[in-house]
Amino acid sequence: MACLLRRATLLSFVVAGVTAAQAQDKKLPPPPPQQQEQAPPEEDESLKPKEYVFNPLQATKELQIGNFYFKQGKYLPAARRFQEAAKWNPNFAEAYLRLGEAEEKLKDKAAAKRAYEKYIELAPDSKEAEHLKKLPLLSRSR
Repeated sequence: MACLLRRATLLSFVVAGVTAAQAQDKKLPPPPPQQQEQAPPEEDESLKPKEYVFNPLQATKELQIGNFYFKQGKYLPAARRFQEAAKWNPNFAEAYLRLGEAEEKLKDKAAAKRAYEKYIELAPDSKEAEHLKKLPLLSRSR
């Protein structure tokens, strides 16, 4: 009987607490909607165009990585690295020579021709330039 009385008392306290909480909720006015300043959306860094400034060390690094890919027969990543090297140092003749070789492997004759022509422009007295001038790819336009 004492156990039943304790349960009834406990139940009445619980019911009273719930009722009081509901009454308290009804008395409070809803909070006003807050006007928050929205911060401008962050710009995605990957969407910004990369700015290239003369950096011969970076150009040499890109060329070395491109040579690594080229030796593995991965001509597309090699070509991309050679292009990067040429962007970091626009007067880097070797980058254009290697880019032409990679573009030839990729069967893009027009891109290879442009790269070779740029190489010849930058290093007209080199042994490779003399060889390239004799290629059918370049001899047609000259």
